[in-house]
Amino acid sequence: MKIEILGTGCTKCNKLYEATKEAVQKVGVDADVSKVEDLAQIMKYGVLMTPALVVDGEVKVSGKVPSPQEIAAMLC
Repeated sequence: MKIEILGTGCTKCNKLYEATKEAVQKVGVDADVSKVEDLAQIMKYGVLMTPALVVDGEVKVSGKVPSPQEIAAMLC
């Protein structure tokens, strides 16, 4: 599973990254979690508000930081 956190490195982006890593650990899935801070790459997903959570190429959340529990539900 490929998980990307889209954002420019702001506080919310970092919170989403940490919450996502926590969710992956709780669920126990094999996932590669990475940050994407390049605006050109972010725009390819059509995201207008960051942070955004992308799972296997599909934007799941944009413009907010869901809880680790909410993220875990998206990974199952």
